[in-house]
Amino acid sequence: MAEGIDFDAMIERFRERAASVKRRQLPPIGGDERTQFIRQAQLDFQDFAMLGDATATLEDGILTFRVDLRPKP
Repeated sequence: MAEGIDFDAMIERFRERAASVKRRQLPPIGGDERTQFIRQAQLDFQDFAMLGDATATLEDGILTFRVDLRPKP
């Protein structure tokens, strides 16, 4: 199943999605909907950015994304 999957390209797509979330325009909404939209955008960015910083390995048919969450020096 993993044959032909380009993990580096997959990770690059996550980076592109994170950048897209940052560029996303806020729709003309207010109140609770605005708060919910902003919170979802924050979560989307966080998730996509973390996977965009990952390294991927495939061992024995198991795909592992490794993300270093240690603070940068």
